[in-house]
Amino acid sequence: MPSPLSADRPASSPEPGPVDALITQTRQLRGEVDAVRRDTVVDDDDAHGRWQRALCDLAVHHLDDLDEHLGRLKDGLPAVPAQPEHREAPAERPAPDDRQGRVGTADWNLLTDEVTWSDELFQIFGRDPESGPLTLDEFWSTLFPEDQPRLTALMTDCLVDGKPIDGEFRILRTDGSLRTLHMRGEPALDAEGCTASMWAVVRDVSELRRSEAAVEESGASLRQQQEIARTEHRMAVELQEAVLPAWRGTLRFPYGGTGALDLAAHYLPSARSSLIGGDWYDALELPDGSSMLTVGDLTGHGVAATSGMAMMLGALRGMAMAGIAPGPLMGWLNQMLETSAQPALGSAVCCRFDPATRTLSWAQAGHPAPLLFRGGTGRALARPEGVLLGATAGAVYGQTDERLDVGDVLVLHTDGLSARCPGFGQPDGTDRLLALAPRFTEARSAQDCVRMVVEEFGGTGREDDACVLVARVGG
Repeated sequence: MPSPLSADRPASSPEPGPVDALITQTRQLRGEVDAVRRDTVVDDDDAHGRWQRALCDLAVHHLDDLDEHLGRLKDGLPAVPAQPEHREAPAERPAPDDRQGRVGTADWNLLTDEVTWSDELFQIFGRDPESGPLTLDEFWSTLFPEDQPRLTALMTDCLVDGKPIDGEFRILRTDGSLRTLHMRGEPALDAEGCTASMWAVVRDVSELRRSEAAVEESGASLRQQQEIARTEHRMAVELQEAVLPAWRGTLRFPYGGTGALDLAAHYLPSARSSLIGGDWYDALELPDGSSMLTVGDLTGHGVAATSGMAMMLGALRGMAMAGIAPGPLMGWLNQMLETSAQPALGSAVCCRFDPATRTLSWAQAGHPAPLLFRGGTGRALARPEGVLLGATAGAVYGQTDERLDVGDVLVLHTDGLSARCPGFGQPDGTDRLLALAPRFTEARSAQDCVRMVVEEFGGTGREDDACVLVARVGG
């Protein structure tokens, strides 16, 4: 900022053409940013949305300031009359943009004690022009006590050492409102090089600072929410890993004998979300020599879903070990979920396989039926009656039997294995699984079958996580 006695003045105003073009571009960009701000829907719990909205607000303030500065640049600097040896009145200063009223000028003459304020500065301070401008001594009464030492040092450096002023301070206006002001000033020197006056430009940056604070606050809230999400995800993963069977390779039930099941399973995380759902799979050898097979899914994601899944799977294991058949077992699971402190819905299928007779007894609760592969073809088993777990009190679940042959492959899966809404003419998850029948016939183990399923579904855009369990009947 040049001093009144400085010869460092621009010879002429810049050409209007380029400045007009910049003003037009700035206003167009401002309108586009404002449109994005209006279209940003923010919920109370949406930390990311609040952060985006705060950034848009800050960008709009910056663009308003840029538009103001370009307007003043377009108006140009008014001519300054030659300075007398002893200046009795302050030189004319460039007037701030009347459209904004957020930039004002002040001139404190140390020789005559005369103070000159622009109309805009009276508006910024909320002061009646008839009351006159504030002298330097009166100026301090408007400042926050915490800001007085810093501004005192800046003004002392300006008046005594001839240094420019560049700093911010806060004032409390007579109407009780708090404003944050940014002041840039320079000393005007007399013929002997002493400070004769101080000229300052004061800008009201209250809205800008509030926008910056909102960005910082919303950013901190977003970072906190992300940290909470990471912690919850880690807890959900650890809980899931602790509950689901950690199979490596294949598992055989029973260990030797006719009709032994070759078992393998796999959990496929969602391709679109880092959240862990309530999917489960399990296989258990029962005291009477039969085997229990199950897959299921609870609604929701995160720790609540995985903890609910752990509760369901624990109850299922206990009732299966107690000899409860699949149909009645589903009824007890439904009652437990319906009376749970954290209501949820779940789907499940539970099978009991007798190796002596190779009979599969099974029940389902709103879940895809097991798929049976035999002789190079596959089909879904006919589903017995069964509604979603937790959907209604006192629900009755049917049970049906299916005799399996040596070499049969049984596939149990949750409904998140494929996209929820396949496009027209595209096969859903069941069709794609059934299409693997020829390859399953050539597989040497259940683990090979699981590997084929993962190859088919592992890279697709699943909206949810999924589980698959394969049982191959041995001779």
